[in-house]
Amino acid sequence: MPRKLITRYEHDLALFPDRWHTVGWILGAAVAMVYPFVVSDAWLTIGNLALVAVVGAVGLMILTGMSGLISLGHAAFLALGAYTTAVLGSRLHLPVFLLVPLSGAVAAAVGLAVGVFALRLEGLYLAIVTLGLIFLVKHGLLSFPEYTQGLTGIAVPVHVWSGGDAGSIHDPVTVLGLTFTFERKLYAGFLALAVLVAYLARNLQRTATGRAFMAVRDRDLAAAALGVSPARAKILAFGISSFLAGVAGSMFALQQQYITVDPPFNLYLSVQYIAMIVIGGLGTVFGAVAGALVFTMLQPLLERAGAMLPVATSLSPPQKATVMFSVLVILVLAFEPLGITGLWLRIKRYFAAWPFRY
Repeated sequence: MPRKLITRYEHDLALFPDRWHTVGWILGAAVAMVYPFVVSDAWLTIGNLALVAVVGAVGLMILTGMSGLISLGHAAFLALGAYTTAVLGSRLHLPVFLLVPLSGAVAAAVGLAVGVFALRLEGLYLAIVTLGLIFLVKHGLLSFPEYTQGLTGIAVPVHVWSGGDAGSIHDPVTVLGLTFTFERKLYAGFLALAVLVAYLARNLQRTATGRAFMAVRDRDLAAAALGVSPARAKILAFGISSFLAGVAGSMFALQQQYITVDPPFNLYLSVQYIAMIVIGGLGTVFGAVAGALVFTMLQPLLERAGAMLPVATSLSPPQKATVMFSVLVILVLAFEPLGITGLWLRIKRYFAAWPFRY
């Protein structure tokens, strides 16, 4: 049946406005909890990378989808978060629960500085400025090899406590008959972070700050006439987005345990995150989460399909997967601009009106 008539603001701002959202969260939670115990080690690693992508995509959604600011420098903030975790973890032996927020804070500091440029620039001009940030961060990280190890990369130790034994977290632990390996421990922590970030971002949309972001996105002059400060909204959006990107970079470093500057922190990574929020649906937390999961999970499947395709034999399977995914993005933009969110709304409305077609 269709959604009930809304008569109070509390109902309109509810986190779960109808039973569809409640059922979706329950099913999603069940799948997420069972996933690490039913898949192979390879797919468990892909699941961890998908959760990293969820945090990063939600951060970009707040900047681009919610605030309307185009950024091609998302990879730079992930690089700052990853290298902050690696350097502080190896030199100061800080525990994980301190490294993750500190990495986000370092990226947020740079993001707030970049946000100043958003006060006078927008559209493609802002995109070019953020594009240059990738090369600036790359040059900065390579200029201090005594800290970052330069082109050779740097190992990322994982400490549970300050100065503690890093090997303890790698030892398997059995709880209620379930064995938690290092990858499963990471999955549990990453899942908690991803759910927390999605929950906070969903609540941000319902706050005065989130509504200010969307007002500036739709028409900044009209928002200013209504008392909203476009300058404050843009700088704050850059700060929040870069903080989440730094957290995602920290998570990526902890999962990889050894990182280099390029790859993966280059323009291609920024384009990947833009593709995630476009496929999922701009402006919604659901779209960012769905786009990140679909993008990450679909990559290895497309690589396998590319290996079996007899056409374009000069291309490697990853290159074929990139071509196929590019075609998929084009089709989504052409036939369903709202992406996965649009498909979900179509399905939801169909069953809400069933057996009628309207």
